[in-house]
Amino acid sequence: MIKLSSTKNENFSSRNYGIQFGNLKTNYIQMKKIAIIIMSLMLTFSAFAQSKPDKMEWWKAAKFGLFIHWGVYSVPAGVYDGKDIDGIGEWIMNNAKIPTARYQAYAKQFNPVKYNPEAWVKMAKDAGMKYLIITSKHHDGFALFGTKASKWNVVEATPYGKDLLRPLAEACHKNGIKLGFYYSQAQDWNNPGGATYSGHWDKAQDGSMDEYIDKVAVPEVKEILSNYGQVDILWWDTPCDMTKERAEKFLPILAKYPNLITNNRLGGDYNGDTETPEQFVPATGFPGRNWETCMTMNDTWGFKSKDNNWKSTKEILQTLIDIVSKGGNYLLNVGPTSEGLVPQPSIERLAEVGKWMKINGEAIYGTTASPFSYLQWGRCTQKGDKLYLHIFDWPKDGKISIQLLNKISKAYLLSDPKKMLVIEKSKTNNTITLVGDAPDKIASVVVVELNGAPKVLPLPAAGKTATASSEKEGTSAKNLFDGNPKNSWQPKPDDQEKWAEVDLGETISIGAFSVVEPWYPWDNKGQKLEIQYKSGDKWLVALALKTNGTGHTASFPSVSARYFRLKIVEAKEPTLNEWILYRAD
Repeated sequence: MIKLSSTKNENFSSRNYGIQFGNLKTNYIQMKKIAIIIMSLMLTFSAFAQSKPDKMEWWKAAKFGLFIHWGVYSVPAGVYDGKDIDGIGEWIMNNAKIPTARYQAYAKQFNPVKYNPEAWVKMAKDAGMKYLIITSKHHDGFALFGTKASKWNVVEATPYGKDLLRPLAEACHKNGIKLGFYYSQAQDWNNPGGATYSGHWDKAQDGSMDEYIDKVAVPEVKEILSNYGQVDILWWDTPCDMTKERAEKFLPILAKYPNLITNNRLGGDYNGDTETPEQFVPATGFPGRNWETCMTMNDTWGFKSKDNNWKSTKEILQTLIDIVSKGGNYLLNVGPTSEGLVPQPSIERLAEVGKWMKINGEAIYGTTASPFSYLQWGRCTQKGDKLYLHIFDWPKDGKISIQLLNKISKAYLLSDPKKMLVIEKSKTNNTITLVGDAPDKIASVVVVELNGAPKVLPLPAAGKTATASSEKEGTSAKNLFDGNPKNSWQPKPDDQEKWAEVDLGETISIGAFSVVEPWYPWDNKGQKLEIQYKSGDKWLVALALKTNGTGHTASFPSVSARYFRLKIVEAKEPTLNEWILYRAD
């Protein structure tokens, strides 16, 4: 509170603001002006804050990126001492327990004279990819850039002798491709003190991890973020032995780059900006979180000369659509050779994906997750009042049905927008009559335009509470329908029944289901399950199946019932995170 009069009849002097106040009238006018200025500034800052773009906006619109795993491991390419080494190519040093001196000798054969970063970026861009992430340093500790923190880098340890990141960064910036660097902050099998997933096997690896963090990892992260122009993504990996204190050493660096996107693999309980399911598509995505599935085109990330188990273009493209329909991004990998060549099968598949994207990219970029939880014939993406129906299985009768309460204003093929399709509306369904053969053998896109946002029926078990044969301490059957894929239900170890049950409240026709599980494919924790329904006093089996531990979605001949059970028949570690039932078409 400001005192406006004084027994000494002297002007009030504000030491904090440097404003001289005379008589009451003058003070009032000046204060009014100050208030107006402050209000104007507040409105300006408020408008700026509201209009400032979210750093994730471009990423959420991009949907599709290129992952590149490249390093010294491309020299042995899966073979050590004349023997094929099991596992992924970039892990050969660990899997074969190669001594550091012998592994570092491979650097003398790493000479990527055929490296063409402009061609790599063009390949990604032509495939419809919007960003690129390359391994600046993988777990073997080898840096693809000239670093002052370690001599174990491409400039000092190889005959090539040049920084590999700089020309790639320049090509990305030139061609409008967002740039990201992968950096293995914890595991480092050559720089002393670095963590190893299975423990050190060579005394040369021994040392202080804290010293490694301080003298190698932190300085190198500073280098890759400051020496290559704008970097949009920093992709951490495998936070072995990364305590909260160790992770915090990287935070001052990140604070200097507020628009930098980071993932959830730093360690120390730091969530980052994105979830990172690896080699699988989560059945329900990650509600409330940005997420990105990373996948290989064959069975390895780094080049492995004898790995020819290539995914088909169909599998790659339908995986992209599946991921985007669940609200995620797809980070698809290539593993170049030690000469700097991307394997020809990768080039061919990316070119084929690019042809589809040129016609149908509108149904991918800038879209959001499907309003439908399940579609038997394909997937759906959404952009405003438009739905994009990605038809994987072109119906023999020429008709597809979507459970939509809205009336469709029009429908047409994205590849032929002038040809309108016939629509039949019932109370809860819209049936679209297709014309002729599928315009695309992998995925044909039908555009549906609505008047307003799509309105769909709720999931049959939404808001319902599951009961169970038992609940292990710290878990609950309620978690199965809470929409959080990280919470779980586990039966007690001595439970011989192992089931969860739900009362839908009324008889509903069910024709498909999903479960979410907590593991990766390589954990080998698949479970045998049964979907059961109650008919009279008996529980009958609607579907028996085995998952691979990463979640599962499947359809079955529709059954009408009020009570459904999910029974775990056989499992190493019985666990389920989510259980979703879908209405029959």
